[in-house]
Amino acid sequence: MARSFTEPKLVLATHNPGKVVEIAALLEPFGVEVVSAGELGLPEPEETEATFDGNARLKAHAAARAANLPALSDDSGLAVSGLDGAPGIYSARWAGPGKDFSVAMARVETELGDNPDRSAHFVCALTLAWPDGHDETFVGTVHGALTFPPRGEHGFGYDPIFVAKGHTQTFGEMDPAQKHAMSHRADAFSQLVAACFEDA
Repeated sequence: MARSFTEPKLVLATHNPGKVVEIAALLEPFGVEVVSAGELGLPEPEETEATFDGNARLKAHAAARAANLPALSDDSGLAVSGLDGAPGIYSARWAGPGKDFSVAMARVETELGDNPDRSAHFVCALTLAWPDGHDETFVGTVHGALTFPPRGEHGFGYDPIFVAKGHTQTFGEMDPAQKHAMSHRADAFSQLVAACFEDA
């Protein structure tokens, strides 16, 4: 049985403004006050785990301990079939120290070369951790294919090169509300809500 979330405030364990906007919008219906680790000046822990859920746990526990508040962290990325799942947990690192995702998207295109397999999926692991060390973790995915050159100004990260299965627009071209309804983050978030918020 998952632990229900009953506190009025939580920390988003991220310094990524795009993630803050998306997750705060998803939490809005529950009347939870959201503050980001960036706003609190919390350090970003080194992501030393080999999986999305491992890194999500690491970040959530670090923020929960540092802020003495429940913390929600997200570790997400793009897994490209033709690159054996890369960039995967290194998705943000492919963007370099300046977090320039045009660089990362160009690298994906270059490394794929003429490989005809353009299938890919986004993964999102969400961990909700409490200061006492308890956590709940949920993993969501969305499958699709890559397209080049990048298209669209919405979203962030690799959104402009990803077309979800059954759609023609990239996540970068989609209305944000449409993306939020079907993304890997929405998938993980719906599991989190069902487990931790609906009975709270």
